[in-house]
Amino acid sequence: MALSAREQLKYWGIAALVFVAILWLLGDVLLPFVLGGAIAYFLDPAADKLQKLGLSRVAATALITVIGIVAFTIMLLYLIPTLIRQANELIEVAPSVFNRLRDFLSERFPDVMNSESALRRSLVSLGETIQARGGELLNTVLSSAAGIINVILLFVVVPVVAVYLLLDWDNMVARIDSLLPRDHAPTIRRLARDIDRTLAGFIRGMGTVCIILGTYYALALMAVGLQFGLVVGFLAGLLTFIPYLGAFIGGALAIGLALFQFWGDWVPIGLVAGIFVLGQVVEGNILTPKLVGSSVGLHPVWLILALSIFGTLFGFVGMLVAVPVAAAIGVIARFAAERYKQSQLYRGESGQDNG
Repeated sequence: MALSAREQLKYWGIAALVFVAILWLLGDVLLPFVLGGAIAYFLDPAADKLQKLGLSRVAATALITVIGIVAFTIMLLYLIPTLIRQANELIEVAPSVFNRLRDFLSERFPDVMNSESALRRSLVSLGETIQARGGELLNTVLSSAAGIINVILLFVVVPVVAVYLLLDWDNMVARIDSLLPRDHAPTIRRLARDIDRTLAGFIRGMGTVCIILGTYYALALMAVGLQFGLVVGFLAGLLTFIPYLGAFIGGALAIGLALFQFWGDWVPIGLVAGIFVLGQVVEGNILTPKLVGSSVGLHPVWLILALSIFGTLFGFVGMLVAVPVAAAIGVIARFAAERYKQSQLYRGESGQDNG
């Protein structure tokens, strides 16, 4: 006999509480497995395509692993040290940038930027604070990351977990499907497909867009000679998942640094601005429509809220699971709204849809 709706709700509620408790108590322990699962999920379509080309699952996984090791080695030897060095240098020159901005505003708007002006004091204080606390903050973040993700987790456990999960991904999905309650299996499969479509569009699609744009911004800005082009490109690419925010922050920072570095030479300043304009045109007309699709179903505000809540409650692991949880809640909410519109509570006694 099938369980009543009340009993089902009780069991699903208990499962949700167990999930939250495990995340709360074992967050640091679960981190390498969550990271490995995310990497395997991201790379599963590539393995499937290689299988269609004639490779076995083992050969496809091995090829992806070799490419991943090479890419990670290049990042470890060149990109990461350069990124850290440029970030430290940017923190060091921050007071000079704010002083230049203060002087510019003083010349253009003397009434606003007098010696007693709150804006003037704020700019001076902000620059000094960034210099005094920025390096300390960067070192703290790196130290914390080293404490959470130690060398063993980073170089051994995460890749091993990712390889094993990628190798056995299709079998795991089949086993989970075989354990679904038979009465609700069709509904759960439908919800799972919708969640997967949302995650695929966001994680795989937007992740690829972020990588492409971040690489383009970094290389283009360094090509025009911008001093901190790698850091600005990395930041702009990282924030691309929030529409317009990455281009706005990256563009404002890059143009501000270009004004500071190339003041009086308007050609490189115009090139820096043109780089971000071109990036937005390519993203809006080519990358996002092709890789993400017209509708992902994961609103940026909802995503930011989920990242904030889960990051505050569960730390870095919470931020990793925030996206799939937000996608799942969004899909379930749309499913519940659809069922509600089909119910008598919505239609009333007449049974007609008047909307």
